[in-house]
Amino acid sequence: MPVLNEERHLRTAVRHILEQEYAGELEVVIALGPSTDRTDEIAAELVREDGRVTTVPNPTGRTPAALNAAIKASRHPVVVRVDGHGMLSPDYIATAVRLLDETGAQNVGGLMHAEGENDWERAVAAAMTSKIGVGNAAFHTGGAAGPAETVYLGVFRREALERQGGYNEEFIRAQDWELNFRIREAGGLIWFSPELKVSYRPRPSLRALAKQYKDYGRWRHVVARFHQGSINLRYLAPPTAVLAIAAGLVVGVALTPWGLVVPAGYLAAITAGSIPAGKGLPPKSRMWIPVALATMHMSWGWGFLTSPRSLARKVIASRRPAVTAAES
Repeated sequence: MPVLNEERHLRTAVRHILEQEYAGELEVVIALGPSTDRTDEIAAELVREDGRVTTVPNPTGRTPAALNAAIKASRHPVVVRVDGHGMLSPDYIATAVRLLDETGAQNVGGLMHAEGENDWERAVAAAMTSKIGVGNAAFHTGGAAGPAETVYLGVFRREALERQGGYNEEFIRAQDWELNFRIREAGGLIWFSPELKVSYRPRPSLRALAKQYKDYGRWRHVVARFHQGSINLRYLAPPTAVLAIAAGLVVGVALTPWGLVVPAGYLAAITAGSIPAGKGLPPKSRMWIPVALATMHMSWGWGFLTSPRSLARKVIASRRPAVTAAES
């Protein structure tokens, strides 16, 4: 579990692990980044309260470095990735271990079940679980069990992680996409199943959501540069929308009002799409959904378009094993 400034959810997330309905042994390894809140204090309390919990330092604060450090400090043949704001369903680990055996997959994962605790977060959760928000990504919107390009978090065979050298620590974001691509290129199977569900807490503000999705777009472009053939039309939709809306605004202001048809059409589409997405939510949450959708689309697209080529060069230069069987 990589954590950084997770005082709000850490104790609950760890409790959801320790209370798993699983007959085998469990250990929880928390990789501590340089938090500025009470995260370290809460982690120390958890270690004192339960011998199955340990911590390792992650001075860089980077998620892939935290994951590699925690994997090295662990000892079991199955590795479950958990985030500090992710809540595992009660039978998550037992189901994942069964699916690894049944499918022969190297990594299995399921639904990123976004749940908010206030009007804004509930709106973001609705946007993140709708097709107008994230396209046809099964781990967001659901679907039938089967092979997948990537999955949320993941439950891995340790040998698969060791064979790939762990996470590439230069990928500050998109490290899951990148690792799963390497596993698939090596002939391994990534398996999605809706039986697996992790409750996810969305970012608490518009600014935090915009940064999250800008980073997603920026680093997804790095994956595309680093691994040819890893991109598809779904990932190109947000940058295309950004360019089309920008062009429409320029044409609409400088030449003809007809140029405004594109941005107006986009606003109409996300407004209409927010109606089914917000079904059952309070009125204030429903009002925020178009804002959340636009923030996700435009931030992801802008991040993709402005991703500097220098990031890919750093990634290529850093390619070396981070987790090996000997170290583990």
